Amino acid sequence: MSVARTIVKAFKAIEKAEGAGARVRRSVGTHQLQHFSPFLMLDHFTIGEGAGFPDHPHRGQETITYLLEGSVDHEDFAGNAGTIHAGDLQFMTAGRGIIHAEMPGKSVDGKPNVGLQLWVDLPKHLKFCEPRYRDLRASEIPVAKTDGDKVEIKVISGNSHGVDSVRDLAYTPVWILDVTMKPGAKLAQPLPKGWNAFVYTLKGSASFAGKRVEAFHNVVFAQEGDGIDVAVDEAEKEDARFVIVAGQPLDQPVVQYGPFVLNTNEQVYQAMLDFQSNSNGFERAKGWKSVIGKRM
Repeated sequence: MSVARTIVKAFKAIEKAEGAGARVRRSVGTHQLQHFSPFLMLDHFTIGEGAGFPDHPHRGQETITYLLEGSVDHEDFAGNAGTIHAGDLQFMTAGRGIIHAEMPGKSVDGKPNVGLQLWVDLPKHLKFCEPRYRDLRASEIPVAKTDGDKVEIKVISGNSHGVDSVRDLAYTPVWILDVTMKPGAKLAQPLPKGWNAFVYTLKGSASFAGKRVEAFHNVVFAQEGDGIDVAVDEAEKEDARFVIVAGQPLDQPVVQYGPFVLNTNEQVYQAMLDFQSNSNGFERAKGWKSVIGKRM
């Protein structure tokens, strides 16, 4: 008989200014939830025209960007460029070093671009790997349905009800499930044993382990247990939508200074020096400026 995980805490992500004109609800990477291995940060971002995240560096982590509305353009110093649209994801491994820009696409209807960005730690033996990308288009994401089709699960990464995701998306093992539940629906979602897991709520209200939670909350679960139980009351006026995120904890120290995530203070100092001197992975930064960053 499976045992459901219990809730450790649930808290609302407060919206704040971030980047250049962007609005962000940050839940992982705050005093409420710091270094929940392998997760470093989760931002629920809203960026309109004239805002964005112009040229900035990374080292030592992976970023997973999931676009919910609109489009976001990307460009880096290695010549990589592209656009993700609503329902698409980009998995970026910064590795030894990358400088890139992420800017909102032009909206025909004037609506802002909305999405989630998750920062995931890299195992120490991969901290200095070569940067890489993997775009995952909405059309590639398989869908699982359960409880008489009252529950729909986009299996971005991992497995749900016999449906497997696309493989080899990130180096650090992570599951991401985008779940929509109708009023009266129930879900029992198994998760890998010993992995850290949380839910971020996007819309409506749902009960996790018996606790009713509204939109824009992070629900953190205990490691013990086989999975999580969710229910949406029949009386709810709208569907509930949330993202289940689980990852394999890394047994290593985390030393973070802004966009540099390493294992020692010395490695962080070296990252700052390498960035400033255009060396050891940042050679291509010399004289480079993104085209899309000039929109600011």
